[in-house]
Amino acid sequence: MKKTRKYVSMMAAATICGMLSIGIPAVAQASDGSEAVVTSSRSFTPGSKVRADLLTESTATTVEKDSSWGGIESLNVPATKSQAEKDAEAKAQQAQEQAQAAASRNQSSQQVSRSAARSSTVSAITDVPATGRGADVVNYALQFQGIPYVFGGTSPATGFDCSGFTQYVFAHFGIGLPRTADAQRSVGVPVTDPAPGDLIVTPEGSHVGIYVGGGRMIHAPDVGRTVTVEKLYRPFEYRRLV
Repeated sequence: MKKTRKYVSMMAAATICGMLSIGIPAVAQASDGSEAVVTSSRSFTPGSKVRADLLTESTATTVEKDSSWGGIESLNVPATKSQAEKDAEAKAQQAQEQAQAAASRNQSSQQVSRSAARSSTVSAITDVPATGRGADVVNYALQFQGIPYVFGGTSPATGFDCSGFTQYVFAHFGIGLPRTADAQRSVGVPVTDPAPGDLIVTPEGSHVGIYVGGGRMIHAPDVGRTVTVEKLYRPFEYRRLV
């Protein structure tokens, strides 16, 4: 009977000890003799924050100031033109070509008109007497009919003024004349009975031409007109050069 009670007492004590070990947290003896509770903890980084950091790292870009990209940072890419710009350029080019063609046709027409005028005028002065070299001067001068008057002009290519015309014609025969009408008034031998090929000058030296005979002259008259043959329209002085 005593053994049974002892066994029961031991079992009860063991049960109580087990219950105490489960329900009571471990107690450590502090250095000052007081009791201290020892706890253990572990922290974990939230999964959402890890994903956010990875996203930031994958999208962040940092370029150093002196970084070299092998010249690609200064790559010169040619500009391309839109179809509208290309069409506009094509139209402008076409318009320019048409204008050039029109100018060429106009120039050809003027040349034909001048040639016709020269031919008709040459046939109209067949009564000019043949007087040797003077006649040669007249015949040479007649081919320039229709050349426009241009102030300061000295050649068929640029046009003639009055003294530029006479200077050009007589130069063909080796006779040099001064550039202005007033200066040409002093060359050659003065005569009162003009012959074809004589130089004619106004008394004040303002205009000059070439006598062709029959009371007519060939000259470059004025702005807006061309080299032409017409009747003497005022008193002139005559200078013989050939």
